[in-house]
Amino acid sequence: MNIEFSRRLAVLFGVLLPVVETLRRYHQLSDWRVLPAWLDDWFIGAFLLYAAWRTKQDTRSGRPFLTAAWGFACAMAYVSFFFQLTNLDQPDPSGVAPAFVVTIKGVGLALFIAALVAALRAEHRT
Repeated sequence: MNIEFSRRLAVLFGVLLPVVETLRRYHQLSDWRVLPAWLDDWFIGAFLLYAAWRTKQDTRSGRPFLTAAWGFACAMAYVSFFFQLTNLDQPDPSGVAPAFVVTIKGVGLALFIAALVAALRAEHRT
């Protein structure tokens, strides 16, 4: 794993997270009470895309942004995963089985951690 792995995952999840979460909660988008439940994925996506762009421009100066973006994504995914895990008896807003959703979130969290480690271990090259 290297910085390129981390950057590519940042682009992938930077696009995928907002799209999937919007589709998952499309029927709730007009309900302001659940705004934080889906808007966080837009913030994660924007941060990851910005960080990927920064590292593409200059790996050395962009690396701290990529590391911070993955740290933020890991923290948000950790909360989301464990909240979903403790609420398996509740229906998911998407209508998909909660066990499937928690599995996807767990895999995502593992990939986020791997991308964070890759960004942290990247060599300081220009």
